[in-house]
Amino acid sequence: MTLAGHLMELRRRVIVCVAALAVTCTLAFVLYQHLLSFMQHPYCDAFPKDCSFYVTSPLDGLSLRFKLAMFGGLILASPVVLWEFWRFITPGLKPNEKRYAVPFIVSTITLFLGGCALAYYSFTHALEFLRAIGGPSLKNIIQPNAYLSLMMLLMVMYGIAFIFPVLLVSLEIAGVVSSAQLTKWWRPAVIVITLISAIFTPTGDPFSMLLLMVPLIAFYFLAIGVGKMLHR
Repeated sequence: MTLAGHLMELRRRVIVCVAALAVTCTLAFVLYQHLLSFMQHPYCDAFPKDCSFYVTSPLDGLSLRFKLAMFGGLILASPVVLWEFWRFITPGLKPNEKRYAVPFIVSTITLFLGGCALAYYSFTHALEFLRAIGGPSLKNIIQPNAYLSLMMLLMVMYGIAFIFPVLLVSLEIAGVVSSAQLTKWWRPAVIVITLISAIFTPTGDPFSMLLLMVPLIAFYFLAIGVGKMLHR
């Protein structure tokens, strides 16, 4: 394809992604109350006596609805966005590389959503840890925007971290690293994963850190095994 052809193809892919985001964000905006109740569950589990949200500005409700609509829309549209991305770069791949496109997309989406789900599960423990650190004399008056911002940050970070094995396998397929090298580097890799887990856990609680660290270490060795199988 010529440069103009690539630009036209990119434009078409971007239009499809924007259209998908518009549809999913609109859907999330309509289902706002259901999404808010779903996101509030960890808070109610951590504070069963009173898990009400408090707003301090008349515009907080509007900004909250838009924020939740954007976040929900991005999660729902992620399969379409990833698919369009791969369809754009597929023409530049070699025939033996193209066959990995669909497994790569499925693995990326599954692992990202799995990371988001794990973050959602661990958020109750994170809130309990933060409450214990603050001490019993503190009264919790939580603003929904701050709560959702922290929760979304945790989910996105877990989701991105869970794509780690896909990146490793891609580097093995491209010949940048080998399974033998990854096996040799496993000790420093565990140390780096531990540090990354501490950085990627904004709540700072040990439980959430372990929930992220243990799967990433398992994914590291899984990526080594997948790399060996693909090169047989």
